[in-house]
Amino acid sequence: MSELKPMVSYLRVSTQAQGRSGLGVEAQREAIARFAGVHGFEVATEFIEVESGKGADALELRPQLRQALIEAKLRRCSVVVAKLDRLSRDVAFIAGLMAQKVAFIVADLGPDVDPFILHIYAALAEKERALISQRTREALARAKERGVAIGNPRLREARQKIVDKALARDEAILPVILPMVEAGATLRQMAEELTARGVPTARGGRWAAEQVQTALERQANRLRPVVNAPGQAPVEPRVSAPPSRATIAAATG
Repeated sequence: MSELKPMVSYLRVSTQAQGRSGLGVEAQREAIARFAGVHGFEVATEFIEVESGKGADALELRPQLRQALIEAKLRRCSVVVAKLDRLSRDVAFIAGLMAQKVAFIVADLGPDVDPFILHIYAALAEKERALISQRTREALARAKERGVAIGNPRLREARQKIVDKALARDEAILPVILPMVEAGATLRQMAEELTARGVPTARGGRWAAEQVQTALERQANRLRPVVNAPGQAPVEPRVSAPPSRATIAAATG
């Protein structure tokens, strides 16, 4: 029985979409394990990169990838990923990785794909994304010209309901905090007073200064002049006794 070849496994996920598109940690690990079993490799060590958002196509923002490269150089072996986009979706970044003198294996492409072919795959994927983005923008522009409403109407309705509920809660707190604003109280003092009076928050907890400020800013935004479309009736105010701009400005600084 031939000896298994070592390799370093690199997994990359986002905290915002960890399981999306079959690219979660377990899915990547299983894909790499299947590849290793078929092609005579074994995972010597594993590195998992968890990103908090986009824009991490820079090696200094990928500490686990840096460690994977160091480990692969020490072991004189390859770094394996489940799919090419687990390395990056950026051709220039992938080109920079190739310059690290560490071999990369993409499990779903097979063990014999050389760096030149990886560049081609990455370039094709990048071009396809650019074309899709361009076609989407053009389609949206044409639809807008035809008067088609862009966006999900249910989503707009849901957002409006959230705003309506927030404004309704404001009606309960404004009688308490406006006199305190005029008396020079701090946001923290207002929050403590609302909690002491048992005024409920959105989630039923204690009031915080930030929540009071948000409510005051919401009223300030509501009081800004609105330019109505031709023939559109002015929007009626939702709060029966809104604070003045001067009052809100005094509270929020």
